[in-house]
Amino acid sequence: MSKNSTWCSRVSDDVNCPKCNEKKVVKNGRTKNYKQQYYCKMCCHRFIESFTNQAYKLNTNKKIIQLTKEGLGIRSTARILNISTTTLLKRIVSIASSITKPIISKGKTYEVYELCTYIRHKKNYIWLVYALEKNSKKVVSFNVGKRTNKTLNRVLETLKLSDAKKIFTDRLKNYRYLIEEKLHSVKRFGTNHIERKNLTLRTHLKRLNRRTICFSKSLVVFTAVLKIYFWT
Repeated sequence: MSKNSTWCSRVSDDVNCPKCNEKKVVKNGRTKNYKQQYYCKMCCHRFIESFTNQAYKLNTNKKIIQLTKEGLGIRSTARILNISTTTLLKRIVSIASSITKPIISKGKTYEVYELCTYIRHKKNYIWLVYALEKNSKKVVSFNVGKRTNKTLNRVLETLKLSDAKKIFTDRLKNYRYLIEEKLHSVKRFGTNHIERKNLTLRTHLKRLNRRTICFSKSLVVFTAVLKIYFWT
């Protein structure tokens, strides 16, 4: 037999193929990290039993979503899952990219509000503008950017397309030019639900806490975390 050929030997019945769950598995050389590799004769799938990189585990994404929504920071989550912070950030962005925006029902009443935070340093203010459906208290749309008409309008246009019955906002003057008078309402207790949601956000997400050393360094990651929190 040549030196480059790979030895295949039968293994015990304890090893099953993770793809087809069959027991017709043989040893099939080793990986670059000297891990024992196996080959399934039924589905031709090659696999190893244990990974050096813990991020390859099947339930990693599920745990990332759970820990993110529970308010853990990037480094805390990375320590618990035993993966690198770089890998975690890439996974968060990847998970968020697969989340679809919820379908908005027509003829509903909404509350719109702005929440201030910062990216990278405290002088770089950023605003989270989002809309809350008044009855279900679900976030139907959000946008992140400067406190300008363009940022506000990205959220408001979504509500207008859904034939909103009423839109409650605070007294920010920009809303007067962006929302029709018959739809717009500014009154006491009109934004109670969304103001309470602001408190929940600051409590659950470390990067939104008022007095914390945790903050977002990237707008992409910040948007991805919000997407995971709102829509998973």
